[in-house]
Amino acid sequence: MLFLYLEPSEWEKAAYARCFSLKLISRCFGLFCCSHDVVRGLMESQEEATEEGINYVAMRNLFVREAKEALDVKVVKKSRSTHIRESVERMEFSRTMDEWTEFRKKMNPDSLTHPPEFVIKPRGQTVWEGKTVKLHCTVAGWPKPRIAWYKNNVLIDAKAHPEKYTVESNYNMHSLEIKNCDFLDTAQYHASALNVKGEASCVATIVIKSMLVTSLSSNSYGFCPEHGVTFRTSIIDKFEVAFGREGETLSLGCTVIIYPTVKKYQPEVIWYRDCKYYPSKWVHTHWSGERATLTLVHLNKEDEGMYTLRVNTKSGFDTYSAYVFVRDADVEVEGVPVAPLDVWCHDANKDYVVVTWKQPAVEGSSPILGYYIDRCEVGTHHWAQCNDTPVKYTRFPVTGLVEGRSYIFRVTALNKFGVSRPSRVSEAVVAMDPSDRARLPGPSAPWTGMIKFTEEDSTDSVVPGEPSDVVVTEATKSYVVLAWKPPVQRGHEGVMYYIEKCISGTDTWQRVNTGMPVKSPRFALFDLAEDKSYSFRVRCCNSAGVGEPSVSTGDITVGDKLDLPSAPGSPVATRNTDTSVVVSWAASKEVRHLVGYYIECSIVGTDVWMPCNNKPVKQTRFVCHGLTTEANYVFRVKAVNAAGYSQSSPDSDAVVVKAAISVPGKPTGVTLVEAVKDYMILAWTEAANNGGADVRGYFVDYRTVKGGIVGKWHEMNHKALTTTSYKAENLKENVFYQFQVRAMNMAGVSKASLPSAPLLCKEWTLTVPGAPVGLHVLEVRDNSVVVLWEPPVFDGRTPVNGYYLDLKVASSGEAGWKAVHEKANKMKYMKVAGLKGGTSYVFRVRAQNLVGVGKTSAVLGPIQAQTRPGTKEIYVDVDDDGIISMIFECSEMTGDSEFVWSKNYKAITDTSRLTIVNEKGKSRAIFNNPSLEDLGTFSCVVTNTDGISSSYTLTEEGLKRLLDISHEHKFPVIPFKNEMAIELLEKGRVRLWTQVEKWTADCQVDYVFNDVIVSAGQKYSMKFDKSTGIIEMFMDSLEVTDEGTFTFNLVDGKAKGTTSLVLIGDEFRELQKKSEFERAEWIRKQGPHFVEYLGFAVTQECDVLLKCKVRQVIYYKNLVGVGASQMMKKDGDMTFNIGKISKSDAGIYEVYLKDDRGKDSSTFNMTDAGYQAVMNELFRVIANSSSEIKVLSTEHGIVLYSMVTHYNEDLRVGWLHKDAKIAASERVKSGVTGEQLWLKINEPTEKDKGKYTIDIFDGKDGVKRFFDLTGKDRARVVGGLPDVVAIQEGKSLNLTGNVWGEPVPEVSWSKNDKELLPDDHIKLKFEHGKFASITIAAVTTADSGKYALLVKNKFGTEAGEFTVSVYNPEDEEKEEEKKD
Repeated sequence: MLFLYLEPSEWEKAAYARCFSLKLISRCFGLFCCSHDVVRGLMESQEEATEEGINYVAMRNLFVREAKEALDVKVVKKSRSTHIRESVERMEFSRTMDEWTEFRKKMNPDSLTHPPEFVIKPRGQTVWEGKTVKLHCTVAGWPKPRIAWYKNNVLIDAKAHPEKYTVESNYNMHSLEIKNCDFLDTAQYHASALNVKGEASCVATIVIKSMLVTSLSSNSYGFCPEHGVTFRTSIIDKFEVAFGREGETLSLGCTVIIYPTVKKYQPEVIWYRDCKYYPSKWVHTHWSGERATLTLVHLNKEDEGMYTLRVNTKSGFDTYSAYVFVRDADVEVEGVPVAPLDVWCHDANKDYVVVTWKQPAVEGSSPILGYYIDRCEVGTHHWAQCNDTPVKYTRFPVTGLVEGRSYIFRVTALNKFGVSRPSRVSEAVVAMDPSDRARLPGPSAPWTGMIKFTEEDSTDSVVPGEPSDVVVTEATKSYVVLAWKPPVQRGHEGVMYYIEKCISGTDTWQRVNTGMPVKSPRFALFDLAEDKSYSFRVRCCNSAGVGEPSVSTGDITVGDKLDLPSAPGSPVATRNTDTSVVVSWAASKEVRHLVGYYIECSIVGTDVWMPCNNKPVKQTRFVCHGLTTEANYVFRVKAVNAAGYSQSSPDSDAVVVKAAISVPGKPTGVTLVEAVKDYMILAWTEAANNGGADVRGYFVDYRTVKGGIVGKWHEMNHKALTTTSYKAENLKENVFYQFQVRAMNMAGVSKASLPSAPLLCKEWTLTVPGAPVGLHVLEVRDNSVVVLWEPPVFDGRTPVNGYYLDLKVASSGEAGWKAVHEKANKMKYMKVAGLKGGTSYVFRVRAQNLVGVGKTSAVLGPIQAQTRPGTKEIYVDVDDDGIISMIFECSEMTGDSEFVWSKNYKAITDTSRLTIVNEKGKSRAIFNNPSLEDLGTFSCVVTNTDGISSSYTLTEEGLKRLLDISHEHKFPVIPFKNEMAIELLEKGRVRLWTQVEKWTADCQVDYVFNDVIVSAGQKYSMKFDKSTGIIEMFMDSLEVTDEGTFTFNLVDGKAKGTTSLVLIGDEFRELQKKSEFERAEWIRKQGPHFVEYLGFAVTQECDVLLKCKVRQVIYYKNLVGVGASQMMKKDGDMTFNIGKISKSDAGIYEVYLKDDRGKDSSTFNMTDAGYQAVMNELFRVIANSSSEIKVLSTEHGIVLYSMVTHYNEDLRVGWLHKDAKIAASERVKSGVTGEQLWLKINEPTEKDKGKYTIDIFDGKDGVKRFFDLTGKDRARVVGGLPDVVAIQEGKSLNLTGNVWGEPVPEVSWSKNDKELLPDDHIKLKFEHGKFASITIAAVTTADSGKYALLVKNKFGTEAGEFTVSVYNPEDEEKEEEKKD
């Protein structure tokens, strides 16, 4: 017998000790016994458990490797007596613990209560339809929680639906079983646990997979007994075929209307791609209650496909689908391939995984040479390349993985131009044994104990047996993959494997993995010789040794086993829409493991092939979207499998991209316009959709109506009608009839229109006209539309003389009708302006004759006021020959479309006025002889389009402007930027020049003087710079014979231009003189010369300088040489410093310059006017250097002064008081001391207050400085301080002085002429700007001395002085005694 028990690990023992100290016991140990066979069955059942969580198993294995003491399986030999003794001890321990627990419950019954907690949460699952799903969870909590299950937040009533749901709860293990699953069971299921301490919940998602070929098609709606209604679904605002680019974000959305509305009921909204449900982190869905939205973040080619929105209700479902195309991102290097796609991981083991992917649609400028596979461990950002050489197959075994770690993979493609961008990364995969994946924890918590086998038999390790079923699963010229089954005999520990190979024809076996045995029953062999044959076998090993080899695989030849697919059959392209074509083809006949097909297109004549799909499709029919309307395309197809691309199929026949022709839509608005005794005249409105071809005619049917009973329909006309009206004859008077109309084009006859109301065949006696017919619109724009109509068939008693047009917003009621105009419009058209963009309108027209206004026409519309994208207007052009034409372009023309021109919306019959020329989507209406007869509105309509039209109104003013432009084009004039001008150059040369504004390379110039063409020679030189348009003519000098008129005549094709310059009389002579002077100057400058002639400057220091730019100079004054000590030379600048100038410096200064090449001189006259100019500049510098006026207080009064840099005795200075000149007196004086200009005011009074001005002459007007003495006063001590203070030693002294002054003075104290600072002994205060006090506490003889109160502001300073004498009475008595 075997005895099994669970022994807690070390960490569990510690946990139990903590729980015991808290009086909480959460685990007890059981004891049971069974036979060896039962134990083996238990182990096998554990291995065959459902799939275990990947993260849990990986972490468990890692935990086992790194911490074997945490959980281990050991076999321990024990005697029966020892085992019984240990069992009794455990039972005694368990009983003690139970007693203690019961005691604690009695003492504190709430100590063990706690809220619910999910120990094991239900896991989401994905299953096929018809299967049964069971959700499990384990909940802890005290008191025992109650469990409830919800589907999409709706409580599941298992008792009400026992055929669908089963709910069980046993020993805190709870389950929900869903039977016979169908698509509607796809939902989020919540488990909610509740007790008195709280509530907890968790969620699991169940996805039911189904074959959507049938289930995604719309079905009929059934009655819902639960809500007592039949739900109906409408999907509006649908998303169209969408195009995105890799890396972008794309959103798709639809508005969903569920009727009737039931409170708190919401439909189930699910999105599919290619008929499959793909939850992904790259896909975000949202349901607002009205709008369903799917957002594709960071698009990749994997996201391309047919997207389907399915809306499930309890009455059925509805769907809508559209295709999403994802274009490749721009390549970084021209010619490299684009990124591969669909990277997936398969057959993952402990150290091995197979990575697959799909080839991209575009190989680049050269074929793909192979692929590189990169891997990255989850949680890191380091990518490692898995293969050193590129692989051709789109399948590669990656080895060398670390068990228990998760990896992601990506792939890049390589051609001779470089490497592509990497693909989207794969889903993460864990390197682990597949048996561990299948080993899932049961409903109970994961066990963490030690299993001990107590038996007398030996448990030594056993050498494993041989593996079985060794096969080659993949063989290419790059690698071979082996797979096998583990041995049956492998002992109690895991096994690893050695792989051996043998070259065919030899008996030598060579071990492949000598360094390390592999853990997985898979192995990839590389570096095998291509086209050689090998056989392979496998050995198992463990700690007991290496087992026997398996049976060999037999000879395997290394080479590609998968051939390229054969080329698909010839594609057939058929028209679909204006931007799409349906392409179908025959499947490849020889192909294995087909991945799909790529379709390419090319515009005829370009030989540039573009991919139509970037993700391979497996069906043999595909709709290629995003094509250019009216372009001529050919298509080809190629197949792909893991080996690569097939040859391209033959090209399809060329097809023009335009909508396929279909039967027209139904006519509308069948009305009666006139009735007589035996006939009635009918009218109707043509269908909005003509099916892509012109409507060729109409057929009218009729039936009788008697007493509300209708008869059978009969044909009225056997030949198609070409108008939208018909005279129904041979009718019976006073009989009611109904009519319906069908339209016909080349594709067939449309469905019948709605029957008209019963119409009575009886002669009308009306005198007003009937209703206008044939209403239609042209030139629909955001704010305007042109409405046209035909006159009524019945005019009434008098002819129609006008029309009224009404409109209203389509959504408004009958009260919304309003007239567009007040006066009757005699035309059969009207342009309605002032519309609101995006708003839909309806229109109707009434005819008028002399009797009155007739019935309204049938309502036209709704018409949305919106300009079509790409709409172009008619524009007027005047070509180089002066021909005036109107041009209209259209990019949406079909093969049957035509341009139809009209004037005032009537067909143009007089071809003598206009010539129409059409070419490649452009129509030109040429005016043969423009005149006032051509005034009016010209319009152009493109047939077989969605109402493309435009108009142009030619007014009299516009015609005149066009005729002027035409004349300019017929007789063009070369424009000049400027007329001919003249300028003098160096050496006295003369330049005549002009610049043209427009010219060509053929432009020619004739140079004319006095009507005679001159040419280049000794006297003249010419130049025409055609890069700038500048025309020049040069003369070295002007002579008397050059007086006259110069002209440039230009000819450029048929354009001409002329510009002239008249050079005669005084103007000529003045220019000649300047020319001679410039030439003389040039000659002078060939030798030594002055760059700048002699001049002067005054420095800020008031020094006068004479300056010039010279070489080899000698300065002279009155022909007397000046010493070199006063000359300075720097960089050719010569400076002579006169210094502080005086009248003695007046005179004539000359400078001579000479060398071997010549001489030059310059003179400066510093006498009279020259001297005065120097002095004025000196006065300017002095005046501007003056400072602002300042005030200085003296014992006699105040002094106002300003400082200057220098003072000259000739400088005029004046003082003003209140803008009046101050007269000198004994009390008020002005003067100069050094550089100080002052005004002294002795004993100032109140009258002396006011604005003072000093006026300093600066050579012109003078510089003035101002100072305001108004309301100001200098600082003073006005009282409060004695002259002498005698105080006894030890007493405190406190004196206060009264201070006056504006602004408030600054106050300080001094003792014996030294500043006195406050401290603990002496306190100084200044309060209210008036009272300054000093306090000396406990005076001593040291405090005796001469004190002063000093006050100061900007107007003056004053000191109040006093003497302090400290005496000691005892000392005085002693002195008196000595005297006695």
